[in-house]
Amino acid sequence: MKLSEKRIITLVAAFALAFGVYPVANAMHIMEGYLPVQYCIVWGIVCLPFLVRGYFSIKKAVSQNRKSITLFAMVGAYIFIISSLKIPSVTGSCSHMTGTGLGAILFGPTAVSILGLIVLIFQAILLAHGGLTTLGANTFSMAIAGPLVSYGIYILCKKVKVNKRVGIFLAASIGDLFTYCVTSFQLAAAYPSDNGGITASFLKFLGVFAPTQIPLAIIEGILTVVIMIMLESYATSELIDIGYMKGEINNVKVK
Repeated sequence: MKLSEKRIITLVAAFALAFGVYPVANAMHIMEGYLPVQYCIVWGIVCLPFLVRGYFSIKKAVSQNRKSITLFAMVGAYIFIISSLKIPSVTGSCSHMTGTGLGAILFGPTAVSILGLIVLIFQAILLAHGGLTTLGANTFSMAIAGPLVSYGIYILCKKVKVNKRVGIFLAASIGDLFTYCVTSFQLAAAYPSDNGGITASFLKFLGVFAPTQIPLAIIEGILTVVIMIMLESYATSELIDIGYMKGEINNVKVK
C-alpha cells in the first residue's frame, strides 16, 4: 500500500472515530414499513436503469484502471460513515448528511448509485437506518437524485469558471438539500394532506427537515472541499488516473 493511500485511510478512520456511528431507528432515510407497498415497488423500478448504468460505469472505470478500486472503496466508506451520523429534527425524525456529492464529483453520478445502494443495504440491516422495503425510495433520493444534481452543479460551475473550491462546496451542499427535497416529495406523494394535497404535505415535510438539514448541508459542503484538498495533496496520481484532474495535468506535479 502506498504512503498516500495509508494517509487517506488514516484520515478517514480519524474522522469516523471523531464523530462515531450510532443507530437511530426513526432516522430519515424513510424507515422500514413507512411507505405503502405500491410506492416501494414504483421507486424500486424507477431506480433500475440508473443502477444498471452505474454498474457498467464502475466496471468500465475499474477495467481501465485497477487503482480506482481504492478510491471507490474510500468513497463508499465515506458515504456510509457520514450518512450514518444522525441529528434529531424538530418532530422526532432525524436529518443527516449524505456524502454522495463527493462520489459524484470524482466518478460521475451513475457510479454513485451503486455505492449508495450498497451503503443503504448495510445501514438497513446493521443500523436499522432506513429499511429494505423502502430501499428503492431511499436509493433514488440519496444515491440517484442528489448525485445527479451535485454533478450537474459541479460541471456548470466549471463551465462558467467559478472558483473550484466554491464549485465543490455548492455541488455537495445543494445535492444534499435536493436529496431531502426528493424525500419530502416521496413522503408527500404517499401521504397527501387532507387540506392542500401533495403540495401542502410536501411543504410540511420540507419544514420538518429544514431547521437541521440546511446547516448540515453547509457542513457537508465544507467537509467535501476539505477532503478534495487532501486528495489533491496526497492522491494526485490517482485523481489523474480516474480523469478528475483532466486539463490540470500540466499544472500538477504528480507525486
